[in-house]
Amino acid sequence: MVTSSAEHRALAEARAAHNYAPLGVVAAHAEGAWVTDVEGRRYLDCLAAYSALNFGHGHPRILAAAEAQLDRLTLVSRAFGHDRFGPFCAALGDLVATEMVLPMNTGAEAVETGLKLARLWGTTVKGVPCEESLIVVASGNFHGRTTTIISFSDDPVAHDGFGPWTPGFRTVPYADAAALTAALEDPRVVAVLLEPVQGEAGVIVPPPSYLPAVRAACSAAGVLLIADEVQSGLARTGRTLACEHWGVRPDVVLLGKALGGGILPVSAVCADASVLSVFQPGQHGSTFGGNPLACAVGSEVVAMLSDGTWQARASSLGAHLRKRLDELVGQGVTGVRSLGLWAGVDVAPEVGTGREVCERLLARGVLAKDTHGHTLRLAPPLVVTPDEIDLAVDALAASL
Repeated sequence: MVTSSAEHRALAEARAAHNYAPLGVVAAHAEGAWVTDVEGRRYLDCLAAYSALNFGHGHPRILAAAEAQLDRLTLVSRAFGHDRFGPFCAALGDLVATEMVLPMNTGAEAVETGLKLARLWGTTVKGVPCEESLIVVASGNFHGRTTTIISFSDDPVAHDGFGPWTPGFRTVPYADAAALTAALEDPRVVAVLLEPVQGEAGVIVPPPSYLPAVRAACSAAGVLLIADEVQSGLARTGRTLACEHWGVRPDVVLLGKALGGGILPVSAVCADASVLSVFQPGQHGSTFGGNPLACAVGSEVVAMLSDGTWQARASSLGAHLRKRLDELVGQGVTGVRSLGLWAGVDVAPEVGTGREVCERLLARGVLAKDTHGHTLRLAPPLVVTPDEIDLAVDALAASL
């Protein structure tokens, strides 16, 4: 029997593909904002599974919704209807102000669906010849790991070695509205795909004028604006959608992660009928997309977000986190970016790499993750308390 963390890590090292390099913790139980490893040591979770656990580990309302549905019906495939499907699509559409919803499973699957939707819309509505359409994307993007998605990634770790790459994409610098507007002069462009806040790049928040300028340029050129809100959406930034901070309404919204309540993968493509109705039966699908269990959990998540309480909590706690992190600038931190309860912290090179700082945090009972060498990402569950935020920042200060 495998019992210790060391034994679990050795078994994974020997028998699992090395596509991740996890920190040296082996979780066995979790509740709220806290994770317990196999030896019984507790850790404050400041990553929340990249925002998939916005409501914390094992939230009682989400667990109850899943447990009730497990006793009724879990899967029929989309070959048949079920009683949770329509209500979930309607509730989610109302939450994000779109007429229609296409449920899928993972965030990457939502992005792939959005890309297919844009190409089909471009052919059937805009009249761009098939095989000629272009989708404009931003440098520094991260939208998933599928072959098509990594084809327009400029991260060599995600991109290199996986060719031949899917054509049909044009990259412009992130937060450069002029470059994006110029790219839309090509009549073959059918859509722009952007993260309102770039998460994997280090929680890069654009200047206030950027997204409104993108929206205006897309409207003028007659192309779709697709917002990848898989990580930024569903209260993480203090709003239901991050785009709301700039008063921007995308044509297509991609959701995932927190939509599954930290229990199972649930994602969705949300848009008005003028866009989503281009799909006809048989053109796209998923055996598990929109399954009864996913719809039950997703419906409970939507219900929890409906009164704005979680959004307000993320905004308030995010202000406290930012105040504490700003105190570290010049004390081993060279810069901080944040929106809501989501922060990127740049560590001075002389302090160590981001990975080394995360390992020091781990030793102090705090879980976080690095990205791009010297940046930490902090995204604790929205159930975290101000005292727990102070605990995490104090541990970071000690680690620096």
